Amino acid sequence: MEMVVHLDNDVFEIVRKGIKDVEVRVNDEKRRQLKVGDTLVFLKRPLDDEEIRAKVTFLDYYDNFNELVKHYEMKRLYLESYTKEMWIHEMERFYTEEEQTKYGVVAIGFRKE
Repeated sequence: MEMVVHLDNDVFEIVRKGIKDVEVRVNDEKRRQLKVGDTLVFLKRPLDDEEIRAKVTFLDYYDNFNELVKHYEMKRLYLESYTKEMWIHEMERFYTEEEQTKYGVVAIGFRKE
């Protein structure tokens, strides 16, 4: 399976540099189909004109972002300059607490191809 992931330029660049190696999403129906060995296709916003391909190396499941963030350094998840609180706030712009409760969240480990 391939899963497309759209990333803003700053995050795309830290994936390109090999710093970020964990992508986080709610564990909805789409993400529940992911398996170790599947392919992530990162596309650079806004034009989706650059891509990075990566293999899924692990899938870790948590109840919510607050639980997940306890297990990772920020540079693996997002921008190293962010605090864990800032990261949670950023993620909750995309995924509500209700969605986290309904689906849980998944940390998707990856290695660039």
